[in-house]
Amino acid sequence: MKFIMGTLLILSGFLTTKAASVDTIDIFSNAMHKSIKCVVVTPDSYKDKQERYPVVYILHGHSGNYSDYVKKIPAIVAMADVYQEILVFPDGGFNSWYLDSPVDSAVRFETYVGREIPSWIDQHYRTKTSRKYRAITGLSMGGHGALYLAIRHQDTFGAAGSMSGGVDFRPFPNNWQLAAKLGVYRGHESNWDQNVVVNQLSGLKNDSLSLIIDCGVKDFFIDVNRQLHQRLLEQGISHDYIEREGGHSWDYWSNSIMYQLFYFNRFFKK
Repeated sequence: MKFIMGTLLILSGFLTTKAASVDTIDIFSNAMHKSIKCVVVTPDSYKDKQERYPVVYILHGHSGNYSDYVKKIPAIVAMADVYQEILVFPDGGFNSWYLDSPVDSAVRFETYVGREIPSWIDQHYRTKTSRKYRAITGLSMGGHGALYLAIRHQDTFGAAGSMSGGVDFRPFPNNWQLAAKLGVYRGHESNWDQNVVVNQLSGLKNDSLSLIIDCGVKDFFIDVNRQLHQRLLEQGISHDYIEREGGHSWDYWSNSIMYQLFYFNRFFKK
């Protein structure tokens, strides 16, 4: 892993004369009847070439927004040039968990991020539109969202990742305003059961998605990630699973996202 990071640093050094473009745009949601901001990063070559590019969608965590990554991990912008791909950072709301809420009809972030945004991006940017060139990842709430959306929308995404993902939030029924999206746990258990990542796995076959999952050993989500890993092993689903020193922090994610982008680049080149 040190070799990979060293390689990325060297590649970044070669890009000092290039500059990926960072644009903040508005994408309208028909499902929620409003426009929502999104950051799109295109490689420097996008301006001059007529090529089409793979796309990685990167989801923020609880209480975050579309601008989190480019503000808190500035080096991520250069990765669009390193890998010659488009990076898209949707806004998933303060606490949507990227769900179509069964108790609040105004919350339709599964539809928005899983369907509407990829369709809009494909219409307005020169993308490779096959699922073989579309990946999604995220941190914390966004880690849950990335796996949840990819499993449920395998016609859209070919690869998915999670960093410190809340892949089973049922052990935390009083946290992160989950009850506002799913109902209070007691009395609405089926809503919770039907919307956690660990209960989506029946929709997976081996190699139907290329998966990378990682979590810090001091993270409060480490146990649910270990359980997800075990469930995937039992089901015979190939995946990369990584545990490293670290907790639920931007220090951890600024390292983790670089490994995940490397992984997705290898997937795109298969």
